[in-house]
Amino acid sequence: MTTEILRYSAFTHDPDGGNRAGVVLDASGLDEAAMLAIAAEVGYSETAFVTARDVERRRFEVRYFSPLAEVAFCGHATVALAVALAERLGPGEIVLDTPAGEIPVSTASDGSGAVRATLTSVPTRSRPALPAELDGTLRALGWTSADLDPALPAHVAFGGNDHLVLAAASRARLADLDYDFDALAEIMRRYGWTTVDLVWRESAERFHARNPFPVGGVVEDPATGAAAAAFGGYLRELGLVTRPGTIAIRQGEDMGRTSELLIEVSPGDPRTRVTGQAVPVSGAAV
Repeated sequence: MTTEILRYSAFTHDPDGGNRAGVVLDASGLDEAAMLAIAAEVGYSETAFVTARDVERRRFEVRYFSPLAEVAFCGHATVALAVALAERLGPGEIVLDTPAGEIPVSTASDGSGAVRATLTSVPTRSRPALPAELDGTLRALGWTSADLDPALPAHVAFGGNDHLVLAAASRARLADLDYDFDALAEIMRRYGWTTVDLVWRESAERFHARNPFPVGGVVEDPATGAAAAAFGGYLRELGLVTRPGTIAIRQGEDMGRTSELLIEVSPGDPRTRVTGQAVPVSGAAV
């Protein structure tokens, strides 16, 4: 039996940009080992598998696998999946039941036919990073405390998964990323982090980000919707969100796969809304 695998680039309108995700719309006959094997063969940072569906209610059960392990939630694969469903069922509201919780997604088509998806995260939270967490991560990155922006303290933020948020003091520091893959992976496994979310603040409404993902077998993610959701909670926890607003996150630029993510954050809502496009790359069967 063959399994149809769709391939999309998320958070971009260009197939050569964004973050690629695999999408399996019918994984009802696959067990965990089979899904992991498919994700490893696809080789993208994440592949989304629809394990059960109720098309009439537009509700779907989803699991996410990196080439090395299952993760509870993945933002860019969610956007890719939502766009794939909207292209087949028509735009509108869908609900995804994920290991992290219920994720509502709104999809809409613009005048050119491109589909944009907005996911609403589970409630976010954020706490200051512990000294041991920060020190070990800085050593693995080859950074020092002087490389950090003191106005944006290190936090562990959650938006479906835990991410360590580190703010670089300069764009140059963010651009110069050459870390110890095995050492950072070991630290992330120890503390249960999905990515390290490295950011630089261009302005209050615009940030640049890079996301090492060694625990998934990937050096860097070009676009990370789950980290963007967690980052919204981080900004809210720091008191940097005083009214509802939209913040742009530019990611993937330093690795030649530019991505644009939009997050909507409100001081009165613990959830983050993450918006982006996705475009097909190709389809395949294994």
